[in-house]
Amino acid sequence: MLFGAEDERPLDADDVGYRGVTACHAAGITYRQLDYWARTGLVVPSVRPAAGSGSQRLYSFRDIVVLKVVKRLLDAGVSLQNIRKAIDQLRSRGVADLAQITLISDGTTVYECRSPEEVVDLLQGGQGVFGIAIGGAFKEIRGSLAQLPAEPAAGVDDVPAASASDELAARRARRHVG
Repeated sequence: MLFGAEDERPLDADDVGYRGVTACHAAGITYRQLDYWARTGLVVPSVRPAAGSGSQRLYSFRDIVVLKVVKRLLDAGVSLQNIRKAIDQLRSRGVADLAQITLISDGTTVYECRSPEEVVDLLQGGQGVFGIAIGGAFKEIRGSLAQLPAEPAAGVDDVPAASASDELAARRARRHVG
């Protein structure tokens, strides 16, 4: 039994490798996808690459995480070409451990989320993009306005009669003024 209760080694230990069939099952991909991605360099097995006919590739836990991310991006509608560009961009910046990256996508492009404030478009050569949290702006403005003076938007005569109680209040106000 591999990694039973008495075995304290984690599943992502560096000295453990998973064969292609196991990696496919864990990542939810076909063996054909796995083979193609390995041959084209998209996700190369880090424990043991293929060394000729009949050799067994061994994938690390982190390799399988990257396979799963690629699969999720494909499922989200991102083209394999754009996924490849995004991963190549990360690797060109020296990001060796892709499993530590948070990626987000709108189905067309792929963004690296470095922090809540910093998002980078990986398909535009690492160009920074920004997001505006409307809820945060709402709270900020509400807090600022609480400290500042306000005035009624319309005169008493301009109050619309939305209900019987509002109409009654409007009549009383008119009598009081005039």
